[in-house]
Amino acid sequence: MSKRESISRYSFIIKKLKKTPSTFDEISDYLSRESELQSYNFNTSKRTFQRDLDDIRSLFNIDIQYDFSRKVYFINEEDQPDANDRILEAFDTFNALNVSDRLSKYIHFEKRRPKGTENLYGLLHAIKNRFLIEFFYQRYWDDKPAKRTGEPYALKEFKNLWYVIVKDHKDERTKTFALDRLTMLNITKKTFKYPKDYDIEAVFKHSFGIISPEKQEIEDVVLSFDPHQGKYIKSLPLHETQQILKDNEDELQVKLKIYITFDFRMELLSYGDSVKVLKPKSLIKEIKTAYECALKQY
Repeated sequence: MSKRESISRYSFIIKKLKKTPSTFDEISDYLSRESELQSYNFNTSKRTFQRDLDDIRSLFNIDIQYDFSRKVYFINEEDQPDANDRILEAFDTFNALNVSDRLSKYIHFEKRRPKGTENLYGLLHAIKNRFLIEFFYQRYWDDKPAKRTGEPYALKEFKNLWYVIVKDHKDERTKTFALDRLTMLNITKKTFKYPKDYDIEAVFKHSFGIISPEKQEIEDVVLSFDPHQGKYIKSLPLHETQQILKDNEDELQVKLKIYITFDFRMELLSYGDSVKVLKPKSLIKEIKTAYECALKQY
């Protein structure tokens, strides 16, 4: 059996158990059906299945447990980090794209591909092992890149772009650097002490995008979307703090607890007349001013 078949089998086992706890026979039947559909051999014996569980734990960091009372295998979703789902999504995409070259005419790729992802692994290595990094960074308003040295704390994704959070030794401030503008990465052998109080989830909990203000109050933002746009906002919430206040045939009204930053204002403006800001008054004024300035362009 090829490695690809084995890894695909792991993926199917995980999918099956994410849907519902299952007995070994139910899992085996599911794998048999997938084997027929995809013309691969995903079948497994009970002995091999036990090895599969070890491999799944090692590769995907997913611990599949056995409930002796119900005689079913299950995954405790509460213990699973968000990264696990992203790994499975990436594998599903890879698997689909490798089915056959003949399917390429049915797939249209985004022409704007993110840059800088070649440094992801190196940066993760530096973060995990607390190594100082050196790199050149090109800001949009500078004529040429400048050399930076700093302590990498975390990686963050936003709108299909990746950013690294670094304490810049230039001014000892923690900053966000876009990987698509980061070049000549050098992972040094010098180590640093990771701050005990740094928690990326807490830092960006009330942020939209990559800006996390140090001296700004979190505000309650109330937005009213028209019914059509509201369906999209319900299926893909604007922010993790989103709460639905009203949902009827006239509008979807939501509340967010968020920092009002440039990123967030630009997001609201992108919805045009599909959204109306109800609170706070300061944000209403900013959005109105932005539209008035835009009209002057015409």
